[in-house]
Amino acid sequence: MKNILMVCLGNICRSPMAEGLLRHYSDQQQWDLTVSSAGIQAVVGAKADPMSSKVMQNHQIDICAHRAQQLTSAMLHQADLILVMESEQQQALGYISPSAYGKVHRLGKWQAFDIPDPYKKTPQDFDMTFLLIEKGLQDWCERLWKDHV
Repeated sequence: MKNILMVCLGNICRSPMAEGLLRHYSDQQQWDLTVSSAGIQAVVGAKADPMSSKVMQNHQIDICAHRAQQLTSAMLHQADLILVMESEQQQALGYISPSAYGKVHRLGKWQAFDIPDPYKKTPQDFDMTFLLIEKGLQDWCERLWKDHV
């Protein structure tokens, strides 16, 4: 697993946070990963939501350079693993690209949870989103790379 794609709806809150956190883990552990993110209905060209950026900065991770991009079939085919935030997104990707469906999984797969969208919600909702993303990524990292982060 070298090419990991994070997917959410608008690509301004959850998937940029997940991308930033996995990239941070990859840098710390010196994994050879390519990590990117996209949205099913992306706000193309938009920066990460200010609350997402703030939460990440609180964890010493900078996602200020992020710009939202629309999910494409090419991205789905290039990725080795595609992590979505909600089961509905997993189903949607199955319709977009049935041939890529086998590599589409929920970020919270191992503990059976979705990561609700914090868009236009409270700072506490964004903090909870970070904690869920962190929990999901730690599970994936432990299973894929046998490392605890």
